[in-house]
Amino acid sequence: MSRKLLFSGFAVLLALLMMSVGVQAQDTTLTFISWQVDEPGVGDWWRSAIDEFESRHEGVTIEFTKVARPEYADTFLTLFAGGTPPDIVHLAAFEFQQFADAGWMEDLAPWVENSELDLDGWAGQVKCMWEGEMSCIMLLYFGFVMVVNDAILESIDMDAPTNWEEMIAVLRAATQDTDGDGIVDQWGICHHTNEGSQYASQLLSYVVGAGAYWTSAEGEVTIDTPEMAEGLSRWKTVFDEGLSPLDLSSGDCHQLMMEGKLATRMEGSWVYNFVRRAEPEIQQHLRIVPVPFAVPVGGGSNVIGMASEISDERKQLVWEFIEIITSQEYQEQFGVNVGNPAPRPGTLTDEIYEAVPHVDILVASQTTASENGIDRSPTGLQIVYNEFAKLVRDEAQRMIAEDIDPAETAAHLQALAVELQQDM
Repeated sequence: MSRKLLFSGFAVLLALLMMSVGVQAQDTTLTFISWQVDEPGVGDWWRSAIDEFESRHEGVTIEFTKVARPEYADTFLTLFAGGTPPDIVHLAAFEFQQFADAGWMEDLAPWVENSELDLDGWAGQVKCMWEGEMSCIMLLYFGFVMVVNDAILESIDMDAPTNWEEMIAVLRAATQDTDGDGIVDQWGICHHTNEGSQYASQLLSYVVGAGAYWTSAEGEVTIDTPEMAEGLSRWKTVFDEGLSPLDLSSGDCHQLMMEGKLATRMEGSWVYNFVRRAEPEIQQHLRIVPVPFAVPVGGGSNVIGMASEISDERKQLVWEFIEIITSQEYQEQFGVNVGNPAPRPGTLTDEIYEAVPHVDILVASQTTASENGIDRSPTGLQIVYNEFAKLVRDEAQRMIAEDIDPAETAAHLQALAVELQQDM
């Protein structure tokens, strides 16, 4: 075979190989599942980061798919157990532990060490450590705040509550039939009472407000206490007296707030995104204030990571996406878009103060929650948190429906939580 023919054949082979690589690159799709796809503020932030990533990686796309929160953990368990996990792993901070415990989360420590990402002072990052490995990077560390509707408060001649006694008085006075048709159409507050872990998070505000918590710092279950019974009693009072509508999701509560039908709403700092969605005539009356308790609920909200069982090539791409969302630029954008201080230090810019005038309240809330060790996911129950949250919801609902003494519910829930912990 002539040298010319050999070279020609090699050139053809090389061209075919390059075409093959090009086709493979064009076919590269990273899967990314989130419950935040259409959430105001944060959904836009995600799409901006995806656009930036795709602009840097010709032929690589990110498939951004929504799964609703109530089905989220079960969907992920099915995908991971079936060997088809998403490449980019987005989880609530209270649920990544069970995936990490199963060995499904990549240890990010080596990736961080080989990058320019500095996690020193990164808010809540310690919560991403599991069994000595860095299973994720914290995307939002928060403290609960309260939204008040000043128009409703003015109509009942009351101020924003600063303690439980003032709060229950506001809720009672604000819950009304405003159009005289015999049906309550304005409430003092709205709580998530549908499926999902949000029920336990909402109830926790009352528990912490009464001086109780699910576990000790060492992970011992601490539910059967007079303080816990008091917190459960306060929760029961709200529903016994109809001060919150029943059988609604967080989304339903947001809608009522945006329609001007709630005097108050307690939630994490992301609630401001929904305040900003209200029509101007309603939004002008909505204001962020501290929760009316000495210590707010707080902790990690959501985290980002990667599946440990995907190829090294896909891991590299996932990491490059993580580098974008953790960069100074995108962390600053996060604060403005989401309405909450980003976990990266040095991102409290003039722009976020202009976009989020109550940012100091958010910082104080998350700091107080952190200093008091109050997290939605209690120490000692992290890997079974979803099961625990279901126990809390079931027992609290039974307490209300069957008019059970809150002290009895606390004792029963203590026994169930200890049993769950022992079965871990």
